[in-house]
Amino acid sequence: MNDEVRKRLAWVAVDWGSSHLRAWAMDAQGGVLVRAGSDKGMLALAPEDYEPALLEAIGDWLPASGRVPVWVCGMAGARQGWREAAYLPVPAPLNDLARGAVVPTVRDPRLAVRLLPGLCQHANEAGRGFDVMRGEETQLAGLVALEPGFSGLVCLPGTHAKWAWLDEGSVVRFATALTGELYALLASQSVLKYSVDDAELAEPGCREAFVAAVREAATEPGRFSQWLFALRAADLLDDSLPRGQARHARLGARLSGLAIGLELAGMRHDLSDASVTLIGSEALNTRYGLALEALGHDSRRLDGEAAVLAGLGLAQAGS
Repeated sequence: MNDEVRKRLAWVAVDWGSSHLRAWAMDAQGGVLVRAGSDKGMLALAPEDYEPALLEAIGDWLPASGRVPVWVCGMAGARQGWREAAYLPVPAPLNDLARGAVVPTVRDPRLAVRLLPGLCQHANEAGRGFDVMRGEETQLAGLVALEPGFSGLVCLPGTHAKWAWLDEGSVVRFATALTGELYALLASQSVLKYSVDDAELAEPGCREAFVAAVREAATEPGRFSQWLFALRAADLLDDSLPRGQARHARLGARLSGLAIGLELAGMRHDLSDASVTLIGSEALNTRYGLALEALGHDSRRLDGEAAVLAGLGLAQAGS
């Protein structure tokens, strides 16, 4: 298998996050030959560790001689990463990310590595405050690669959910919501850790609990902290809830709905007549799509991996 990959390898795509590294061997037509990954994300690495971590993941794909282009998005280009790729300010055309790419020092002569930049937004710019993204801009570039000149509102659900406004293929402004991290902190480090578990919305009663919570938080966001404590009280007092894990799954679905509903409450003016393009994992796209539907908003979905590969391909082709 590796011999076949070496013969057909044209370039390597890498998405380097805080916790994980994902890599794809790409052929000349933009097809994926093979995937690899590791848990050696930015938080586990010093600058001198990046090349060995990369070679551990992709070394078997590399030919004996010649240089292979390796295009990297994400946290490898952060200030604490391999080498800083400075943020590009918005408005930023997404078909031109390669102009901000930097070249880290490598020892292996087979590697031609480029680290893509993130995007930044300064205070009072388009009515928004300071904000940054690193990695999501490449997924947005993937949307533009698939739909040149795209204009509209895009949401990238995740630990730090991003909302981006695109105009003819350029990011003109964006906003970040700490929703995923807020949910994780509440579920694991607050008093709610005794009452909630992660839940699939397909589990009995969880979808209904999620939708109801989205609507409540979006309608009355000022009551968010009251509803949080009510989750704990419901665990102690509500005899209508199922017992055991099913009980905590139901309450976990409600906590997720409250957090996402609060996020959507902050977006209510922008969502008034917009259809949202969701870019992310199937699970998060489904959850956000259901939340938007509960509030009467249309959405469509694009797989996050497909977007990041298309975005890296756009950068590679334009270099």
